[in-house]
Amino acid sequence: MGKIGIYGSSFDPITNVHLWTASTILQRCKLDKVIFLPCSSKRKDKQMQTEDKHRLTMVELAVENNDKFIVDDYEMKQNAWNITTYETLKHFKNKYKNDTIYFIMGADLLIDIGQCKWGNSDLLIQENKFIVMARDGINMLKAISSSPILRNNDDGETFHLIDKGLAMEISSTYIREELSLGGEPRYLLPESCYKYIKNQSLYT
Repeated sequence: MGKIGIYGSSFDPITNVHLWTASTILQRCKLDKVIFLPCSSKRKDKQMQTEDKHRLTMVELAVENNDKFIVDDYEMKQNAWNITTYETLKHFKNKYKNDTIYFIMGADLLIDIGQCKWGNSDLLIQENKFIVMARDGINMLKAISSSPILRNNDDGETFHLIDKGLAMEISSTYIREELSLGGEPRYLLPESCYKYIKNQSLYT
């Protein structure tokens, strides 16, 4: 039985911090694989700046030399507008039946789930395991204790909290803004992705 982390994000674009975060979590949590899951532009809770095909290509370029990183376009292939993380995790648990699946997310998203802002929030927590990354200004233990659905499903294995050394805050938004203003964020993302962005004239 292996351990697999599902790392969902817009990746618009993928950054070096995304890669560093995934690598750190893989090492600390003793994962066998990290699956990078670019979310679909069809999701009603997301607003993308870039077409799915470009974001997918950039993630593929970014992880092509790491055999522990996998790219999966499952969400991008879904036609429904009501895609939820709950349904996505159900898919991966069925696909990797002999492995333990973890959903990787930031502490800000943990708060949103605890406040039932996600589809099927209660079932999502009841049926899955999570690796939660610290975010500046968020007390993760307090977030769990102050939410009924989080604290009542905290059996000691539901949440793996990582609160040391994952506070780097270089966002995709920052990179997009720099590119749109003629800035030079070259060293904040993989070189292959930077060249792809330039070749495709993205974010200008």
